Amino acid sequence: MSGERGAFGSLLRELRLSASLTIEGLAEASGVSVRGIGDLERGRRAAPQRRTVAALADGLGLDEALRERLLAAARAGRTPGYSPVGVRMFPRGVDDFVGREHELARLEQLAAGRDAAQPVVVAVSGPPGAGKTTLALHAARSLAGRFPDGQLVVDLRGTDDAPPGPAELVLSVLKALQVTDRELVKAGPQGHLALYREVLAERRCLVVLDNARDESQVRPLLPAAGAGMLVVTSRRMLTGLDSVHRLPLGELTPAEAAVFLTGLVGAGRAEADPAALAEVAERCGHLPLALRVAGNWLATRTGWSVRRLADRLAVDDRRLDALAAGDVRVDAAFELSYRQLTPSAARLFRRLSLVPGADVGAAGAAELTGQRVFDAEDALEELVEAGLLGADADRYRLHDLLRLFARSRLTAEESGPDAERARAALYRWLLGTAVVAGRWFEPDHGAPPPGWQGTVDLSSADLARRWLQAEGANWLAALRAAAAAGEHATVVEVAEALHWFSDQWVFWGHWPEVYGTAAASARALGDPLVEATQLNYHAWAMLLCEGRPADSLALSARALEAARRAGDPSQQAWAHNYTSWAQQLLGDYAAALDANRRAARLFEAADDLHGALQSMAGQGLILLEAGHAEEALAADLRTLAFLDEAGDRLEPHIAEIGRLNLQLGIGRAYASLERWEEAIGSLRTAVGLSDATRNTGVLSRSLVPLGDALLAAGRTAEAREAFARCAALGVDADPRRVADARDRLARLDTE
Repeated sequence: MSGERGAFGSLLRELRLSASLTIEGLAEASGVSVRGIGDLERGRRAAPQRRTVAALADGLGLDEALRERLLAAARAGRTPGYSPVGVRMFPRGVDDFVGREHELARLEQLAAGRDAAQPVVVAVSGPPGAGKTTLALHAARSLAGRFPDGQLVVDLRGTDDAPPGPAELVLSVLKALQVTDRELVKAGPQGHLALYREVLAERRCLVVLDNARDESQVRPLLPAAGAGMLVVTSRRMLTGLDSVHRLPLGELTPAEAAVFLTGLVGAGRAEADPAALAEVAERCGHLPLALRVAGNWLATRTGWSVRRLADRLAVDDRRLDALAAGDVRVDAAFELSYRQLTPSAARLFRRLSLVPGADVGAAGAAELTGQRVFDAEDALEELVEAGLLGADADRYRLHDLLRLFARSRLTAEESGPDAERARAALYRWLLGTAVVAGRWFEPDHGAPPPGWQGTVDLSSADLARRWLQAEGANWLAALRAAAAAGEHATVVEVAEALHWFSDQWVFWGHWPEVYGTAAASARALGDPLVEATQLNYHAWAMLLCEGRPADSLALSARALEAARRAGDPSQQAWAHNYTSWAQQLLGDYAAALDANRRAARLFEAADDLHGALQSMAGQGLILLEAGHAEEALAADLRTLAFLDEAGDRLEPHIAEIGRLNLQLGIGRAYASLERWEEAIGSLRTAVGLSDATRNTGVLSRSLVPLGDALLAAGRTAEAREAFARCAALGVDADPRRVADARDRLARLDTE
C-alpha cells in the first residue's frame, strides 16, 4: 500500500516540478492546502478523492493525458482505509428523512459562511428520540460537497456507563483520517491531541460527534483552526461549551409526522384512514423515534389497520409498552437519560407526572417535592439540560411520552401514599394561591395581606393575572379534585375570589364549569345566599362565555329564588340584571328594560355602586340593540359621567372594564347614527383601553366595529388593519368576533 501511495506522491511531485511550481504555488493555484500537498508527495496521506485530484490537475494545467495518468495513480493508491468502531465514512440510514427544513437551512448557512481560519461548531440537542443523529447524518450527506477531505461520524457513546474518553476518541479520528502509524508513533500519546488539531486545521472535513455525554467529553475534540465543521449531537444542551452555534430539536409538526408515518406504512394504508394516522402520530407525541417504532410495527403487521394501532396506543398505561418493535423500545431511550440524573432531579422528574396541566412553574414544582423554590429550579434546569424537560421562559413542560415514562417510574419507585401527599400539596398550593391572586380584582381586597407568605410574586394585579392564566389548567384540576372530595367551602371560596378576574379572561372556556361546580357546592353547603351568588355567576358565564341566553335565564331565575330565600337585595338585583341581559339577547327588549329597572332599584337600595354601574351600562346596550341609538348614546354618556363622579369609590379594575365597555357602546351608537369620525374616536379609545388592561376579549369585540366604521368612512386600508389584527388574536379572544373579522377580510380580498 505504501508503494502505491508513493507512486501517486512521486508523480505529483514530478508534475509540480515540471510546471516550475513550489508547493505553496500549487496550493494557491489548486486550493489544496500546503500541508495536504506535502503529505501526499511524501506518502504520509492516502491518495485523495477525485475532486481533490481534479483541483490539483487544474492547478498544474495538465492536458487530458497527464490528467488521466494522475487520476489513475490516485485510484491505484486509494484504499478503503481504516474505519474503527463508531466511525463511519459514509453516513447511511437517512433515506426516509422528513422535515427539519429550518435546521437543515441553518446548517447549510453555517457551512457556506465559514472562513478558512475558523472552524464552525454546532451543538444539536434535544430529548431522547428527537432524531438528532438522523439530522446530523442527513446533513453530512447533503453538505459532503463542501468538505472534500472527508466526512466522519464518531459515536461518543454518551449514554454508556463508561463512554470513551477524549484520548481514545482522538486516536479513532486520526486513524479514520488515515494518519499513518509512523506519524502516530512519532507524536506519541501525549501529542495525539495536537496532531488531531493540526490535521483538522489543514483539511476541510465535516466531523459529527454523535451522542455526546457532556462538555468534558467534547471540549478537547473542538478544533481550534481550519475550514472544517464539527457537529455535536447530545441529549444534553451542553451549555458549558463556548463559541458554538446551538440547534435545539423538538418533535415534528403534525403534518411532518403524518408524512413520516405514511412513508413507513405505505400510502394505501395511510390514506384509508387519515384520522387514525393522525391519532397514531399524536399519541407518539410527534416524536421521531416513537413514530418510527409505530410505523415499523405496522409495516411488519400487514393485517393490522392503522385504526387498530391507534386504539392500542390510546390506553395511557399501555402506550409505552406498545411502542416497541423488536429490540427497539421508546422507554429504553428515556431510561438511558433518566439513570444519569441526580437523585433530587430524578425525584422531581417522577413527580412532575402529577402535574395535571401541560406545564408548571418552579414554585409549583417545589410543592411536589417540598423543596425551596431555588432548589427546585436547580433540579428543573438539570432536567432541561438532560433533555428530559422542555422550558419556555419560566414554564416547564414534559413531553407526553416522557410524562408517561415519569409516571411509570413514580409507580415503580415511590409508594402510593407518598405520591398522593405530593399531589395534595400541589393542589392546596394552587387553590390557595388562586384565591390570593383572584382577590386582586375583587372590591375591598387588592394586594395580598401583609402577612401572606407566598412563593410567587403577586405584588401587582398584572402579575396576579399572569399567574392565574399560566396555571389555569392546573388550578382548574385542583378545583375539580376539591369538589370530588367534598371540599365545598374551598370550591366556593376559589370561585368567589375569581369572580371579577373572570372579566379579564372571558373566553378562557372554563368559567361555566367553575361556577356550575361552585353552585353545586353552595347547594351542598345549604347556604341560599352563597347559592344565589354562584348561580348568578353561572348565569353570567352562560351569557357571555357561551352565548346561551335561554340557559342563562333558567339559572338567573333559580338565583332570584335563592336570593329571596336569603333576603338579600343585592343578589336579587344581580339576578334581574342577568335576566335583563338574556332577554336583550333573545330580542325581548321590553322585558329586558323591565328587568333592568328592577335591578337598578335593588342596586340603589343595597348601595351597590358596582352593580349600579352594570345596570346603567346594560340600559344603554338594550336601547342600542332595540334601535334607539340616540337614547342609547345619551344613556352611555350619563353612565360615563357617573363613573367619573364615583372616582375611587369604584374598585379600579371594575372601573377600567366599565369604562372600556362604555367606550365600545358609545362607539357603536355613533356608528348606528353614521357619525363615523366620532365612532372611530370612541372605538379607538376602547381598543387602547383593551390594550392597556390586556383584555383580549373586549379587544376582539372592539376591533370589528372599529373596522366597520373605518370602512364606512372610506378608510379601507385602516379597516383592513383592524380586521387583520382581530383575526390574528389568540385563544383569549371572542371566537365569534375573530370569525367575523376573517369573513370581512375575505370579502375585501374579493372586491
